[in-house]
Amino acid sequence: MTITYREALRQGLREALAGDPRVFLVGEDVGRYGGTYAVSKGLLEEFGPERVRDAPLSELAFVGAGIGAALGGMKPIVEVMTVNFSLLPLDQIVNTAAILRHMSGGQFAVPLVIRMATGAGRQLAAQHSHSFEGWYAHVPGLKIVAPATIDDAHGMLGAALAEDNPVLVFEYPALFETAGDLSSTPVDIAHAAVRRQGTRVTIVAYGGCVPKALSAAEKLAAEGINAEVVDLRVLRPLDMDTVLASVRKTRRAVIVDEGWRSGSLSAEIVARIMEQAFYDLDAPVARVCREEVPIPYPKHLEEAALPQPEKIVAAARGLFQ
Repeated sequence: MTITYREALRQGLREALAGDPRVFLVGEDVGRYGGTYAVSKGLLEEFGPERVRDAPLSELAFVGAGIGAALGGMKPIVEVMTVNFSLLPLDQIVNTAAILRHMSGGQFAVPLVIRMATGAGRQLAAQHSHSFEGWYAHVPGLKIVAPATIDDAHGMLGAALAEDNPVLVFEYPALFETAGDLSSTPVDIAHAAVRRQGTRVTIVAYGGCVPKALSAAEKLAAEGINAEVVDLRVLRPLDMDTVLASVRKTRRAVIVDEGWRSGSLSAEIVARIMEQAFYDLDAPVARVCREEVPIPYPKHLEEAALPQPEKIVAAARGLFQ
C-alpha cells in the first residue's frame, strides 16, 4: 500500500489509540484543529476528547502532566509542536522523565512517548527549524528515534509505547509529503538499517537526511563510486555495530547530520569510528552538517545552510583524492 509519511504517522497513532485504552494523545492543537501538521486529523472524532486532548500553550505543564500520567499507569503520547519549543519543558524531560527510574532504584517506570517535529527545509525560519536530536541523544534514560521511511514513521510509535522508559520520536516535516509502500515488516527501535548496499564508501545519516544520502549515493554511482547508506534510525542508544561493519567493508565514511557541526552527534559517531575502526580506514572520516548559522528564511539561503546531496557527493569524492 502506497501512503505518505504523514499518513503513516497518522495510521500509527490511530492503531496505538485503538489498541490500548491506556494510550491517549495530548498537545497543542492535536484535537479540533487536527494537529499543526494534520497528523492527528480525524482522531478527535474517532476517539473523543478524553483520548485526544487539546492542551493549553504551556509545554512545561502538559509534558509534566504526561509524566505524571505515565507514573500513574497510563501510556501518554505527548506532542510538542516543534523541537524548538521542547526547550520550554527541558527540565521535565531531562531532570524528571529521564532519571526517575534511576533515582527510584527501578521502582518507577515512565512509559512516556514524546513526539516532535524537527529539522528545516520548509521555510519556517529559525524559531521552527532547529535539529536538537543530538542534544537529547546525550541524555541517559532517554531513547531517541528518528523515522526516515514510511515503515518507520508508521511502526516506531508502537515500538516506543512498548518501552518502560521515555522515548522521544523526532518527525521530519520535510518528509511529510514523500510517499512509499507500507509493508508488514515489524519495526524495532534498537538497530540501524543499511538502506543501500555499497563497497567503496559508507554514508551514515538519519531522519530527513536519509533521502539526501540516497540521492548522493546514486550520483556517486554514476562516477563509479559505489556508496553504502546506513540509516541510524535510533540515535540513543547508537547501533555502532551496524555502522562499524559497513565502515570496515568500505574503508571510508561520510557522516551526514542536520545538526550544527560543533558539538554535534556526527562528532560522536566520528569519535567512535576512530576509536574502534581506525586501522580499517583508508581515509579520514568526513562530515556534512548544517552551517553554523540560525536557519535563514529565504529558500535559497535555507537550502545553502543545510546538508544537500551535492555536499555529500563532494565530501565522499574528496576521500578518494
